[in-house]
Amino acid sequence: MAIGKWIGGFLGFIGTGSILGALAGFALGSLFDSGLDAVNTPDNSGTFNREDAFGPGSSQQQQFQHSQRQYQYNRQREYEGQRNSFRFSLLVLATYIIKADGRVMHSEMETVRRFLRQNFGEIAVRQGEEIMLKLFEQQKKIGARQYQSVIRSACEQIAQHMDYYQRLQLLNFLVMIAQADGSVAQAEISALREVCAYLGLSAGELDSMLHLKENDLDSAYKVLGISPDATNDEVKTAYRRMALKHHPDRVATLGDDVKKAAEKKFQEINDAKERIYKARGL
Repeated sequence: MAIGKWIGGFLGFIGTGSILGALAGFALGSLFDSGLDAVNTPDNSGTFNREDAFGPGSSQQQQFQHSQRQYQYNRQREYEGQRNSFRFSLLVLATYIIKADGRVMHSEMETVRRFLRQNFGEIAVRQGEEIMLKLFEQQKKIGARQYQSVIRSACEQIAQHMDYYQRLQLLNFLVMIAQADGSVAQAEISALREVCAYLGLSAGELDSMLHLKENDLDSAYKVLGISPDATNDEVKTAYRRMALKHHPDRVATLGDDVKKAAEKKFQEINDAKERIYKARGL
């Protein structure tokens, strides 16, 4: 995948005058300008001249067909823009979560590589690693406290431009990265809580995600965000709420791998519900 598509889709989402735009400029370095040139080709500059497209003798059918092609093209650009925006946002926030405990674990980086490989291809893996290494470098250069401020601003801008369900899946991937080495350090949990709040998501959402992989009954209640004292009706209501909120179709535009991750999470929510139903004889 051309580096220009990373930049073009991302800047279409967030703009150049933002902290995320600044991070993109730093992380991509000299590729930044050339990437913009690659995006702004005559074929996708966004300009449209009716006379050039149709000519004086064009029929209404030709005009309709051209309008349909233009519509499909714009939809495809929007789709790619969402995917690339999600991808870059994930890389930025992943650098904060991965370094929260002071270490960069191979298993955590491999989780990011796998996401990039399955969703965007091998070239994107190399590009993603380069971006993350430069962001780690920037984090070390400016210090943990200043980088925390950068992450807060970045999350607030993501919250303004990315819908609720995409932000939920973004947080879910960050939790998966933190869990990649088999345990989640307290420093990582603290960083996840910060990011969760900055993204405009509730602490209950994070608690639910952190207990998805556990198979005991207490964890099942935490996945649904209720206490063991909840009534049967409250259990059913909580499950319906979670099922609607985390349905894989909510993030289908982000690509197959993101949707598959959402499907896995959806199944884990169903498993938690089944454990509770079985215990209660429902």
